[in-house]
Amino acid sequence: MLDAVTLDQLRTFIAAADEGSFSAAGRKLRRAQSVVSQTLANLEGQFGVKLFDRTRRRPALTPHGQVLLTHARTVAGDVDRLKAHARHLAGGLEPELSIAVDVMFPMATLTEAVTAFHAVFPLTPLRLYAETLGAVMQSLLDERCTIGLSGELASAPPLFTKEPLLKIPLVHVASPRHPLASYGRPIPSSELTRHVQLVLTDRSTMSKGQDFGVLSARTWRLADLGAKHAFLRAGLGWGGMPAELVQPDLSRGTLVKIVPEDAPPGGFVVTMSAVYRTAAPPGIAGAWFIDRLKQGAESVERTRVEGRRGKRGTRTGGGMPHN
Repeated sequence: MLDAVTLDQLRTFIAAADEGSFSAAGRKLRRAQSVVSQTLANLEGQFGVKLFDRTRRRPALTPHGQVLLTHARTVAGDVDRLKAHARHLAGGLEPELSIAVDVMFPMATLTEAVTAFHAVFPLTPLRLYAETLGAVMQSLLDERCTIGLSGELASAPPLFTKEPLLKIPLVHVASPRHPLASYGRPIPSSELTRHVQLVLTDRSTMSKGQDFGVLSARTWRLADLGAKHAFLRAGLGWGGMPAELVQPDLSRGTLVKIVPEDAPPGGFVVTMSAVYRTAAPPGIAGAWFIDRLKQGAESVERTRVEGRRGKRGTRTGGGMPHN
């Protein structure tokens, strides 16, 4: 008998409970009261329990009815979500969204976008892969991922479409125990090359033969940004890191900033872009996710600009900068 329970019966049950009477439920569902009453009587027969106490002037839920009403709402809600998801899939929503993320991409911006994505597309699975350099592009070429969040790569194939997202300021740092920490600024290349530089390496072959930001002849190559961060703090070498990531270390003194002699006037910057194969652009969810990342990047940039203005404009009573 339970296999014959229909969604229409459950919706009638919910309407009667919400409206407080069979007649009101009938008006809401545009049905005669007698039809509502018979539908509920059939449902009670299938369940084998009374859902409503009809001895009162207005029908009231029984204890069994109160328990089953909660389940009825869950089932009806799940069906609504299923139907909505099916409509979205038919309209171009991806069955899942797979994204390769460069390890340099700001985690706060990514987390905010993922949180918002989960709220808007709760039924769309999300797969994230952390990669470095050309491995992001390789995952797109292999069709393991739909979107890549990638830094600049000189050998990026022309079959990719890029949408710029944000710029990441980089700083070169070393442990305060490292010889370069007390050398002074700027540090000439002849001195930098004498010390081990910690460099992110590419697990793919797309950047083979190319070095990005390598200033020393002595390098240790790591495929993990967290390991590089830990090794820098341990004094095992020097290297470039996202400025926001190491700002707490610079404030605490666990890392110190060093400036190479040939550093550009504005400092080193990596441009991050959303990348995808031109022949296979993202669908509804992917396009939404890229737009959300752009919004987050714009918000971060506004905050950064306002912070710089605040630092320039803040003064103590004696006219000196306020630290």
